Amino acid sequence: MASSKKSKPKTQAKRIGVAFSGGLDSVVLLDAVSKAYPNDVVYALHVHHGLQAQADEWLLFCERLAKRYKIAFDFRLLHLPITANIEAHARQARYEELLGLCDQHQLDHLLFAHHQHDQAETVLLQLLRGAGPAGLAGMPAHKELQSPNGRTVHLWRPLLEQDRTQLQTYAKQHQLSWVEDPSNQNTRYRRNAIRKKILPELEQIQGGAIANLARSAQWLAQSQVLMDQLAQHDARTWINRNQLNIVPLVTLHRQDLARATNVMRYWLKRNQLSMPSTERLQSWWRDLQSLRAGAKLEWLHDRHAIRAWRNTLRIESAQKSKRGQWIFVPIPESSNQAGLSWEYCQQAKLIESRPRAGGERLKIKLNTPSKSLKNLYQEAGVPPWQRQIPLLFIDGTLIAAEGLGVSIAHLTTKGPRVWPEWSYLD
Repeated sequence: MASSKKSKPKTQAKRIGVAFSGGLDSVVLLDAVSKAYPNDVVYALHVHHGLQAQADEWLLFCERLAKRYKIAFDFRLLHLPITANIEAHARQARYEELLGLCDQHQLDHLLFAHHQHDQAETVLLQLLRGAGPAGLAGMPAHKELQSPNGRTVHLWRPLLEQDRTQLQTYAKQHQLSWVEDPSNQNTRYRRNAIRKKILPELEQIQGGAIANLARSAQWLAQSQVLMDQLAQHDARTWINRNQLNIVPLVTLHRQDLARATNVMRYWLKRNQLSMPSTERLQSWWRDLQSLRAGAKLEWLHDRHAIRAWRNTLRIESAQKSKRGQWIFVPIPESSNQAGLSWEYCQQAKLIESRPRAGGERLKIKLNTPSKSLKNLYQEAGVPPWQRQIPLLFIDGTLIAAEGLGVSIAHLTTKGPRVWPEWSYLD
C-alpha cells in the first residue's frame, strides 16, 4: 500500500554570481559562499580590465580556483580608454559587464566582497565631492538592479560589516591564497591615497574611526529612506516610471526648494541615474522656471537624455542608431493574424526603406480615413524626437512605419503571409 505522506516540495536552487577579482576579499567571499550554498548554482564572475601586466595571470588564477571549488566560471574582457578618471570608468564598466554575465547565465543574485574599510573609503570620497545624504550613505548592503535585458538582479554585500583584519584572519585560518594588485599601492589614485594615508591617520587620532565612518553611513542610509518616503508622498501623482510632471514640480520648487530637489533626485534614482552636481541641478531649475509651452528642452545626463514634452520630463537612453533593415517574419498559417501576402512581397519590383520626408499618409485602422504620419504620431503619443523612424515602401507605396503600424489595405488573413519588422543593426 502506498504511503499517504506527501513529500515536501523541493525549493528552487538559488542562482548566484560572485564578483571575483582574485584578491583577498573576493577569495574569502567565494570560499564562504561555496560552503554556505553547496546545493545552489554559483558562478565566479571575473572582469579582465587589461590595465595591469599581470591581468592575464589573475584571470588564470581565478579560473583555476573556481575549478578547485567546483564552481562555474566566466569572464569578460574590457578595453578601457586611459582617462583622467579611470577609476570611475573602470568601476562603472565592471558593473555593466557583471550584469551582462548575470543575464547570460540567468543569475538572480550578484555578490560583492566590499567590506568595512571599503565603506569608510567611500564615505570619505563622497564627503570630498560634497555629496548629500545619498552619497554619504555609502554602499548599500542590498539593492535591486536591472540587467541589460530587464532582469532584476539582487546585489548583495555580505561582508560590509567585516573589517580587513577579520578577512585576513579568516584567510589564514582556511589557508587561502590570493593575488595582490600592485596598483593598490599607488597613492596617485584617490581611493588608494585615502586607504594608505588618511584612514591610518584617522585611526591614530580616533580609535575605531573606520567602524564609526561605516556606522555613520548606516545612519545616513536610514535618513535617505525617510527622504525617499517624503518624495513618494510629495510626488505620488506626478511620477509615472520615467516621466515626471513639470507643473507641480515647479510649483513645489517655488514653495520649498529642498523638497522639490528631493523629488527630482528620487526620480533620477528610481530610473537608476547618477545624482547631478549642485551646479547642474541649479541649471536645470533655471531651465524649468523659464520653460514656455511648446519650447524644446533637453539635458544630457549619465548617458541619457532628459527631455520636456507635454508638460512632463522624460528620461530616455541615448538615441540608438537607426541603422537597420526591414525583415519579413512568417506568420503561421494556423494563425488568425493578418499580414502581408508573401506572394505580393515576392512579386514586388522594389522593396526599400526610406526616412520620413514629410506629407506621408497611412491608414492603419478599419473605418477610418488615412492620416498623416504627423497625426498618427500625435495620437500614439510619440514625442517629436522619435518621429524620424524608418518607413517601408513597396513599389513606391508606403506600407509600414516602424513602431506605428502597417497599411490595413495591404493586410490579409489568407494564404502564406508575413509581418514586416524593423531590425536594428549593432
